[in-house]
Amino acid sequence: MTAKGARAVAAKVLSTLHGGASGSLGNLLDDHRERPDFPLIQELCFGTCRWFPTLDALLGTLLSKALKSKDADVRWLLLVGLYQLRELTIADYAVINESVEASRSLKKPWAAALVNAVLRNYLRRKDAIEAQLAEQESAARYAHPQWLFDALAAQRPDSLAAICTGNNARPPMTLRVNLRCTTRDDYRELLAELGINASLGHCAATALILDEPCHVDELPHFREGWVSVQDEASQLVPALLKLDAGHTVLDACAAPGGKTAAMLEAQPGLRSLLALDSSAKRLARVSENLERLSLAANTVRLTATDAGDLASWWDGAPLDRILLDAPCSATGVIRRHPDIKVLRTPEDVESCVVSQRTLLAALWETLAEGGLLLYTTCSLLAEENEACIEAFLDATADAKSERILADWGVECLASDGRPLGRALLPTDARGPDGFFFALLSKSKNH
Repeated sequence: MTAKGARAVAAKVLSTLHGGASGSLGNLLDDHRERPDFPLIQELCFGTCRWFPTLDALLGTLLSKALKSKDADVRWLLLVGLYQLRELTIADYAVINESVEASRSLKKPWAAALVNAVLRNYLRRKDAIEAQLAEQESAARYAHPQWLFDALAAQRPDSLAAICTGNNARPPMTLRVNLRCTTRDDYRELLAELGINASLGHCAATALILDEPCHVDELPHFREGWVSVQDEASQLVPALLKLDAGHTVLDACAAPGGKTAAMLEAQPGLRSLLALDSSAKRLARVSENLERLSLAANTVRLTATDAGDLASWWDGAPLDRILLDAPCSATGVIRRHPDIKVLRTPEDVESCVVSQRTLLAALWETLAEGGLLLYTTCSLLAEENEACIEAFLDATADAKSERILADWGVECLASDGRPLGRALLPTDARGPDGFFFALLSKSKNH
């Protein structure tokens, strides 16, 4: 009964998600976390989103006519069924039987015959239709929305296949070791003693990548703040900002607080750190993270406000360092949030670009002469990254983009050779998320 329920719940969650009025997949799944079959529900939802463009194309070849919009839950039940038949080790007969039962749970008994026929038809034709799909250099083959596939093909043609493969992988669980408490090597040994194997990060001196994910309570001294869960890309922020004792720092879009904490761990001698976020609820998570890490409560001030509304938070004193982790399309973290493939649209990207440029221009006013602003996104798209920086530099006389010299990522250059930043591409399933960094310095206006 539990498994049957899981498939019906997954179909309902996904049809609600695709309806667009409910926010993220994580928010929708929160309502079901107490169920004993939650791990299966989560697997079905995440996996179906991860492979949605491929599954949707396959379903199109298997249905003789499209389902009505009021039967979106049946459509998603079919997609969930196809996901299981393609990607999971559940027996085929069990997938079909449970999917048929789920159609009845959805109060659509008429769909039982359809679900049975479509899934059996896929198994009969599997080799032929999968071979046909594999021959195509298409968005469906690479399991990406058409608009995103086209953008990546135009902007990163040499890395297209590797990016798509990386986006489709399950993400690694990466730790940030608090070097104020222990060394990375010592913590790695501590993990090994508990049977938890980890490898060193690719580019951040604080990063450990677990061979297998685990619950945080299995991590030694997690509650004492020795370690945090954070992707390796974000761990690069403190070093890039060149933090020094006595600096005044702004974290402009701080929640959930990983970068805020990383900066305080790297430089506990900061004069002050102001963490802003537009969501008071999300800002509460920053407070929880800082409390667990026992990070200087007197140094940090948390304020729920729009960072672009300077009058709501800025006292007029110039800031030495600013981190602008700008709201973005999140196309570099699809492996962690596969519902992006279902939800995101080109119009969303356009909206993000407007926000990014507005925030960058507003926050620049608050930066001290000689100060540094680190602009970051978890986007793969040029319009949110190097194009945004180039437009800002062209419009801002006292702004200069500092070259980021590193043995990681890809340097982004303007046509005239000016450095515009550095991008990490998610081409390694064990590597960092897709991320963009631009380091801007403020000089006297000539």
